[in-house]
Amino acid sequence: MNLWKHLSDQISQHTQQKFEISSQTATGGGCINETYRISDGNTHYFVKLNSAKYGDMFETEALSLLELSNRSTIRIPQPVCFGQTDSQAYLVLEFLSLTGRPDATLCGQQIAAMHRTSASQYGWDRDNTIGSTPQQNRPNSNWVKFWREQRLLPQLKLAAANGYGKALSPVTDRLLSDFDCLFENYTPLPSMLHGDLWGGNAAALEDGTPVIFDPAFYYGDRETDIAMTHLFGGFDRRFYDAYNEAWPLDDGFAVRKTFYNLYHIINHLNLFGTGYLGQAVSMTERVLAEI
Repeated sequence: MNLWKHLSDQISQHTQQKFEISSQTATGGGCINETYRISDGNTHYFVKLNSAKYGDMFETEALSLLELSNRSTIRIPQPVCFGQTDSQAYLVLEFLSLTGRPDATLCGQQIAAMHRTSASQYGWDRDNTIGSTPQQNRPNSNWVKFWREQRLLPQLKLAAANGYGKALSPVTDRLLSDFDCLFENYTPLPSMLHGDLWGGNAAALEDGTPVIFDPAFYYGDRETDIAMTHLFGGFDRRFYDAYNEAWPLDDGFAVRKTFYNLYHIINHLNLFGTGYLGQAVSMTERVLAEI
């Protein structure tokens, strides 16, 4: 099957507008998927490709984008279609011309407004992925239990299977048994989350309008999103000032920030290897020192 002909047909069917690809240009910028800008000379789309086994990943990403778009005000790329051929899975999105960093103040305000949207329980009605790692989202009314059983434990089990258990377990076993105290006086709302909000997943239209993309969507503690913005940089003081003016963070965030980011660092260890092992151990030790 010719992939580009298939995508032309699928886009035409879903948009009810004739579309025939005349060019496809690799865009780069991702470490999980191949990405392309496709065009018929007038209309452009953004395409993600991966092997066929990742069809479910693209389906849940499309549904995540729709949920974010339907229930928040921040700009989200709209999904057009998704599916798979015999060998490849694909996700087609509207093409947005992204120019760099968003208006920091507006971005902080819009992320706070997104977090004000809530659900009755933590999680979501379907599992998805964080990067390409499976992420469980079974709804739960107990946040501590949700984080232990559906965030930390799956990553640690995968890390052990990857050969890192001996280095991690002396500190992470204690963390798993003792981290409840971080929530003795704090019960978060089940906020709408991006789920993977590092600087590479936020950008701007030409007028500075913030755009967020590549979500690992679920409902949970808003602090997890804000913690992630600190992990790899890309968000300046104006963002945090605007967010805290709209909805101030709890005083305990300073400690929980490192605790929450440990999930992402262990995921990076599982995805990319030993370079993240020392950071995972040292972050765990820092949290334990505060407990």
